[in-house]
Amino acid sequence: MTDEIIPNNSAEAGLEVIQNTMEEFLAASDVRVVYGEPILHDDTMIIPTAEVLCAFGFGIGGGSGSTAEENPEKPSQGSGSGGGGGGRILSRPVAVVVASPEGVRVEPVVDITKIALAGLTAIGFMVGMMFRMSSRRHALPDIEE
Repeated sequence: MTDEIIPNNSAEAGLEVIQNTMEEFLAASDVRVVYGEPILHDDTMIIPTAEVLCAFGFGIGGGSGSTAEENPEKPSQGSGSGGGGGGRILSRPVAVVVASPEGVRVEPVVDITKIALAGLTAIGFMVGMMFRMSSRRHALPDIEE
């Protein structure tokens, strides 16, 4: 548990929460997250690299009220609203930088699973479209001249 002091004013408290959350999101996209710790093996240095995607959104609300002097029929009437937010951080390996006495090269990381899923999706779409095109019920109506 942290010894964080939350201000009494709800607007200040909301802004502090947003600021803390933004700091955490920015820390997730730090260069040390994108480039992993270098690995030295004999004369070769290997540096893993990653792609980091961050998305964040938030919203805050407010309130209003009236006193008996402003509206004598309904004294002390008020309303209010809150806010919220959310986000997502996604990171995935994309390449490995290999530095050796022969030179520096970048070896891409290939995700076979994503390629296979994309292929299966494309095949499924094509088979579905061929089935739909061959069905008389779903075919376009004949044009009478």
